[in-house]
Parts: sequence; C-alpha cells; structure tokens
Amino acid sequence: MTALDAIRWPAEYEPKSATIHVFNERFISAPPEEVWSWLIRAQQWPSWYPNSADVRFVSGTPPDLALGTRFTWKTFGVRLDSTVREFVPHQRLSWDARGMGIDAYHAWLLQRTAEGCQVITAEVQRGWLARLQNLFLPKRMYQQHQIWLERLNDVVTGRTAIR
Repeated sequence: MTALDAIRWPAEYEPKSATIHVFNERFISAPPEEVWSWLIRAQQWPSWYPNSADVRFVSGTPPDLALGTRFTWKTFGVRLDSTVREFVPHQRLSWDARGMGIDAYHAWLLQRTAEGCQVITAEVQRGWLARLQNLFLPKRMYQQHQIWLERLNDVVTGRTAIR
C-alpha cells in the first residue's frame, strides 16, 4: 500500500473523479505529536502559512480542531466553509471545503519514523472554479501545498517564529 492509498477518501471525493488532485509529502524532524499540535490549531495557520486567512470557528471549541468542527477561512482568495471529517490524533486529519465554485476534500497523514515523521497532504477539488484553476494555473495548488509543508516544518522545528 502506498501513502496515497492510505488516505480514506469519502466516496464523493474519489480522486479518479476529481477535477484537481494533488499529493505532497515532506519529512519533518519532529515527532508526530509536535506536528499535530500545529496542524489542529487552525486559527494560527495565517501566522505561519501565507495562503490562509481569517480562520473562524462556527462550531467546536477553539483553538483546536476536532472531529465535526466547522470553520470558515480563506485560501487561494476564496472563502470556504469546512467541516473536520476525520480526526485521529497524531495520525489523520481531513476536512471538506465548500465555497463559490469549489467542493474539496483535504487530507493529512502523519507517519512516525525513527527521526521524526513523514507528513503527507492530498486534496481533491471539483467545481467550475477548480476547472478554471486547472486550466490556467495547473500547478498552483501543488505549489501552495508544498509551501504549507515547508512552513509547517519551519514552525515545528523553530526556524520560524509565529506572528
């Protein structure tokens, strides 16, 4: 089984039927527990990941995400309404995201290694805005997710202080 196969895609978000499907991964020299603590603190994402803004909890208990938490936020200039659909502490985090022209599912996997953890993130999107993005900016999501992983590494390992 590959890392990509380890993602539990809901039937409506199977990658084979998606307009956009991206997969990124990066090793981080920190245990999954440390990486996890930064991933679930969504309201702090804008302080270290520049493609996120205005994260607000609609339901759930801030500051950390949990199964069923509903939150709104902006990414790629689009306001999204998201709900956490998978939450296995220190291992798996996934949410859906709906906004004007977008219906997406974003999954994170953390796999412990001897030196830290492998962080995998994958997303599928469909909708008219996803089709336009795929046509005019086909690598944009992959590039931004790689930046998300790089900045996650920097904040977890103390290379970047949060604002």
